[in-house]
Amino acid sequence: GHGADPGLQHHEADLEGGQRPGDQGSSQATVHATGVVKETGKKFWSTKDPGQQPFSYQAGVGKVITGWDQGCLGMKVGEERMLEIPAAEGYGSSGFPAWGIPPGATLQFTLECLDVK
Repeated sequence: GHGADPGLQHHEADLEGGQRPGDQGSSQATVHATGVVKETGKKFWSTKDPGQQPFSYQAGVGKVITGWDQGCLGMKVGEERMLEIPAAEGYGSSGFPAWGIPPGATLQFTLECLDVK
């Protein structure tokens, strides 16, 4: 025999396709976002601050940090989620000094879903 059963391979491919809805899986999300440095507790960004606007982005298409892309899929309006973004997915070893984010910082974002299209 040739080892793997072609029917099984086909089945696996179907499963993969089933998990990813493709481009139709993306949605326009509008959220209030508050970002805090886990290690210091310092808030570095909030859309609720004076002069700030809620944040809109395409979810599920890789346009924002990985944790956001995944973290907001399936959110309902009014729902809040806490996302923890490791340094490797955030600002890494250089940090972002202008925002008070130290090197290697873990970022915590609280996202409040305002609208999903």
